[in-house]
Formats: sequence, C-alpha cells, structure tokens
Amino acid sequence: MALAQLPELESNVAAGSLLQALGLDQSFRPAEPKSLEETGLSETLVESLLVKYLLALGSDSGRGLADRLCLPFGILERTFQTLKSRQSIVATGSAPLNDYVYTLSERGRGYAQSAMEASAYLGPAPVPLSDYIVSVEAQTIRAEAPKRKDLEKAFSDIHVEERMLDNLGPAVNAGKGMFLYGAPGNGKTTIAKRITKCFGQDILVPHAIIEDGNFIKFFDGACHEQVQGKQSSLLKVSDFDRRWVRIKRPTVIVGGELTLESLELKHDYNANVSEASLQLKSNCGCLLIDDFGRQRIEPSQLLNRWIIPLENRIDYLTLATGKKIEVPFEQLIIFSTNLEPRDLADDAFLRRIPYKIEIGDPGQEEFVLLFELASKALKCEFREDMLEYLIQTHYRKFNRPLRRCHARDLLLHVVNYCKYHELPVEMCEDYFDRAAECYFTVLSGE
Repeated sequence: MALAQLPELESNVAAGSLLQALGLDQSFRPAEPKSLEETGLSETLVESLLVKYLLALGSDSGRGLADRLCLPFGILERTFQTLKSRQSIVATGSAPLNDYVYTLSERGRGYAQSAMEASAYLGPAPVPLSDYIVSVEAQTIRAEAPKRKDLEKAFSDIHVEERMLDNLGPAVNAGKGMFLYGAPGNGKTTIAKRITKCFGQDILVPHAIIEDGNFIKFFDGACHEQVQGKQSSLLKVSDFDRRWVRIKRPTVIVGGELTLESLELKHDYNANVSEASLQLKSNCGCLLIDDFGRQRIEPSQLLNRWIIPLENRIDYLTLATGKKIEVPFEQLIIFSTNLEPRDLADDAFLRRIPYKIEIGDPGQEEFVLLFELASKALKCEFREDMLEYLIQTHYRKFNRPLRRCHARDLLLHVVNYCKYHELPVEMCEDYFDRAAECYFTVLSGE
C-alpha cells in the first residue's frame, strides 16, 4: 500500500491545511493505487470480484465495475483484457470515455459461479491485513492525549461537574481502560459516549480486509458513522484510495447481549465470509461494555479473555480456516456498571483497568440545574417552586435518591400528558403527581 506522507514543502501547505481542517490525520493517508501490485491484491482475486459482480448485475461498464470495487479504472484495464482473451467476458456495446459494457460469456458464467461458491463476498475490494495494521498504528487514540479543553468541548452539550471532569481527564488522556460505576440513572452511559469525542480527528477504516484468502467485512454502519460533506473534494486533491472509508472515531456499545462469540470473527460458512469482531471494529475509538456484570456470560470469562490483549495491545482471532491472526487491540475500553468493580473482577484484572471512577448522585443544586436544562430543551417553563414541591413530596418524603435521568424522564411525562389532553405544557403539582405515580411505582415497588 502506498502511504503518502505530506512533504514539508510550501507547495503542499494548502493540501495539508485542507486535511487538517477536515480532521483527517496527516500521518495516514492511503494514496490511490497506481497499479494492481500497489493494492496488495492478486489479479485472480480482482478477477473473481469482477465476474461475481457481472453474475449479479448481468452487465455493467468497465468504469461502473471499477467504481463498485473502489479501484481506479486504469489499473483494471489489463484485467478486462485478460478476461476477454480467456473468453470469460464479452463486450456488448460501447460506453463513454473509450469504455465498454461487459457481460459474462457461458464460460465466464461458470467461472463466476465457482468464484461465488468459493466466497460470496461482493463489495469494494478489500485491503490486506498488513495495511490495516499500519492504519491502526498511525491512528491510535494513544497518540492524541486530550487535554482539559478537549473534554470541555466533548461534554459541552451536557452538564458535568468540574470534579468529574478532573477525574475523567487523566483516564481519557492515558487512553487506557476505565470502570464507570454507580447507581443507575446517573449518566454513566452518556458520559462514556462523549469520551470518544475527546479524541479529535476522524479516522480511515477499510470496507473489508483480506488475509490468507479470507474476506473479513469491517465497515459497519451500525458501529461506524461515515463522514460526508467535503470528502469528495478532498479525495480529488489527494488521490485517495477509495477502499477506505472516512468515519468519526467509533464508539461501539454492547450490553447484556454480549457473549464470548461476539469477541471473535463471525463466520458465515455458507457464504465463506467473516465479519469483524466488536473489539476490532472499535479500534482507534472506544468500546463500551454497558451494564457490565449482567451479561449472559460470567464477568470472569470476559475478563480472562482480555487480560493478555489489555497488557500487550494485541489480540488473536481465528479465521474460518482455523488459522490464528494477530490484530491490534487499540481502543479505550470502558466498563459501565451498577456494581462495585471489586465484586466483578480480581486484583490481576483491576490492575489492568487503572481508572475506577464513581458516578454518584447529583446534589440538589445540580438537580435544579438539570431541570432547568431539560425544561429549556422540552420548551416547558421552568418553575423553581414547582420543583421544590416535587422534591419535597416525592423525594424527601420517601427518602428517594436524586438521579440525573429524572429531570428528563419526569418532564417528558409532563409534556406527553399535556400534549395528549391538549393542555399548555407547564410545571404544576398535579402534573408532577401524575408523572411520579407512573414513573416511580415500578422503580421503587411502593
């Protein structure tokens, strides 16, 4: 793979400024391959992708097929000539820009069906595993070391106390694992989601990886948020390798559904295609294990699975063929739990998760501020006297703890009640009584 480093020349200052403005790390910028050799892929693999596409589509132009493989048309022209000379494809008509429309011959159809049986992968051309490893090393979160101003920016849309920022800051700066623990409803998951934003630049990930003939689908729209906007103009400036996708640093979240199988490559043996594991998809970002301790597997099993990767920053995954591969383990792992960390893990593991941060209940002053913010967001007039009624009647009377989620949740009850009855949205005793009756009975059992 050709990795283009920006030279320190005056003529390239504009390109560098553009990359920096768009948040793309200049240390990793895969250039558009100028030859098939530069892709790191064999001609046989590229041929198989082309004929499988023609089998699925019926016909397409050469440039259309090149776009589907995310490869330059120029480096595929020789491959088209080879397939034509072997009578695997035929040109059925001309296309713009000295191109042709291709379809499979009878011989080509047999070739394509054999290729499909070998692997049903159909998508952009993959990148070799070795290129992916280089990309992770270049884009690791450990290279950024966020400062106080980065945390303040990341948490600007929610309220976080100064002391909490002081506790979170060193943990985020270190780029190592952390436990966020405390009572439910105090924002552990919300805080964990914001932490990734502390690491500023976007990153590049491959659509798919190839290793020893095994296809591993990597880019996942459920985990990765693709960056749009000015990307197309950047790609023209930098001759960008389109097999890579520009995304925001990922925050992969998994809760009670987590199993040990989720941490391995997921093989589809019928299609002979694999899917990247959760920790692989979260590289260069954060992996949040939400509600830790309530998964269908024992905490000790999960912790034992990760002791070595946490220590060495390397994980080992098994391909469908049984071959073990070494992959980077470069993410900030966050365990969010309602339980005490010492009740979940032994000292050996806790030593590898150096930061344990308790997310406690808000004080009354913060609770009032949270109601003010929620009232503004929900377009409901804030009345401090009504909030005092709520606290006195539904908290102090029952010795009920304050939780950060209550402001939003209770006001949503009020808003929905008012909208249903076509009433003005406002704080009043009756509305808070109704909200508390519906909200707290199930939670407290009273």
